[in-house]
Amino acid sequence: MQKTLLTLLLILVAGGCVYAWAGTQQNTIPTTFAASHTVTVSTSDTITRSPTISAAFIDRVLMAAGSPAQGIGQTMYDQGVAYGIDPVFALAFFHHESTFGLRGVSVVTLSIGNIRCTEGWRCDPSGGYRAYSSWRASVADWYTLMKTVYIADGRTTVATIIPKYAPQRDNNDEAAYIQSVMADVIRWRGGQI
Repeated sequence: MQKTLLTLLLILVAGGCVYAWAGTQQNTIPTTFAASHTVTVSTSDTITRSPTISAAFIDRVLMAAGSPAQGIGQTMYDQGVAYGIDPVFALAFFHHESTFGLRGVSVVTLSIGNIRCTEGWRCDPSGGYRAYSSWRASVADWYTLMKTVYIADGRTTVATIIPKYAPQRDNNDEAAYIQSVMADVIRWRGGQI
């Protein structure tokens, strides 16, 4: 029991799990990781907050998934800090949109968020989505979009972002998208890959 607990603690420390607590936590759930220990994990869907995961943890998630975007953890983390957006959300959107770049148009576009193509952007061959020269360029654009379009419009939660980002009129299941993102966020904030 003690050896298991020590092993789990070492994994959490080695993985670079960082918990940033911003003020009082309004919505939390206890997550048990050992018989006698629990960690309180924030279930807040507010994207404008300090990072709740580390760059190293992002890289571990991408590596475990076999993502072609492995190694962008520091970029995703740094951009999150620069824009005041918790990078756990960028990672969760990336997971939902393309299974971390393993499926769909992002295999060609190198896009973490499948952002619709607009004037001035290079597009995928079908013309539907922005295409990037690198995963890092895509990360920077996703954060810029969140800040200048969604946050600027007062949309600071997953529940208010998704209906505009992936609306039902475009054949998206908004409730399922929100649930998918939040399931990832809660799991990763709890230190589970």
